Amino acid sequence: MKTICVIGLGYIGLPTAALLANRGYSVHGVDVVQDTVDIINRGEIHIVEPELDTFVKSAVNSGKLKADTKPTKADVFIIAVPTPFHEGYVPNIDYVVSATKSIASYVKEGDIVILESTSPVGTTNQVEEVLKQNGVDVSKVYVAHCPERVLPGQIMRELVENDRIVGGTTNEATKKTAQFYKTFVSGEVLETDAKTAEMAKLTENSFRDTNIAFANELSILCDKFGINVWELISLANRHPRVNILQPGAGVGGHCIAVDPWFIVHAGGEDAKLIRTAREVNTYKTEWVIEKIKNEALKFENKKGYKPTIACMGLAFKPDIDDLRESPALYIAKRLTDELENVVCVEPNISLDTTLEKLKLTSLEDALKCNIIVFLVGHKEFKNIKVDNALDFCGIKIS
Repeated sequence: MKTICVIGLGYIGLPTAALLANRGYSVHGVDVVQDTVDIINRGEIHIVEPELDTFVKSAVNSGKLKADTKPTKADVFIIAVPTPFHEGYVPNIDYVVSATKSIASYVKEGDIVILESTSPVGTTNQVEEVLKQNGVDVSKVYVAHCPERVLPGQIMRELVENDRIVGGTTNEATKKTAQFYKTFVSGEVLETDAKTAEMAKLTENSFRDTNIAFANELSILCDKFGINVWELISLANRHPRVNILQPGAGVGGHCIAVDPWFIVHAGGEDAKLIRTAREVNTYKTEWVIEKIKNEALKFENKKGYKPTIACMGLAFKPDIDDLRESPALYIAKRLTDELENVVCVEPNISLDTTLEKLKLTSLEDALKCNIIVFLVGHKEFKNIKVDNALDFCGIKIS
């Protein structure tokens, strides 16, 4: 196993490709966006992630990492493409199928094909079936699922240190794939079958979603009761067996906001709690919008003119630039459509970036607005002293 082909050079594919290239593998990265390919081949990055720029620059300068819009022959193929959903929260594995078709003519006997994309149960078997339909003798290749388990902002470290789950479509595929991951993962590599590996990742994210839903529901109740939810959670968490998570403006990202729906879609009426958690977290975002609109109306009734509103943060979590499924982004867009004089601050995105109708502004100018709305707890927002703020992320304004 000397050559690797990574399909998808986004938030998981690029860090994985860069890491493997720095470990001595010859890595061929594939992305459908030509601009992304060009940026990487210059030794630069198109996403914000600590240390990634150093890894990519080193990998490209060494000649171990090259990007292209087409695959090539390799010993290991890693599919790391998006798995969103269709309307009605129906799982969408179109990108996985397309990526699998794109590599079929390059896969040879003895190769390993790994699906890293978080996927509905049964997708890895579908990858194998697509390969078969496109002329690959699947009895002579190894197909497996190894879901990514990294935290944005700590990806380069967690790619190495976190335990990994490997599940093949056959026992031999599991062992061959696990052997590959052991060459660069310091955490434990846990072996199972493909369906269990797929369900494990969905379970991890559904567990997080359910616990966040509890915190978000608490925040709504505390607002009704006139209680500071942050103080309440801090006090409750002093119990030795209680660990309540922090509420926010909703739940975003490519995993937690999406993956539970994969279980709900397949589980139907038996997925009652997981469905309810998703609904609570989605409702929290709508609740936040109404709170902001009500505050704007109170201001207008008191002052006689419409307020200027600053949305602080657009990413789905602090200190990254990832906007996927971001409740803060959704809130900012809704407010921009429904109110006047709305501006946004996102420290991790350039001010000249075009984000549909949104108006990006500097932190300094935003603080001059009549109503400050903290949606994401970026480090740049901490210790800001304002008295006209709505805090939906626990930034602890004073």
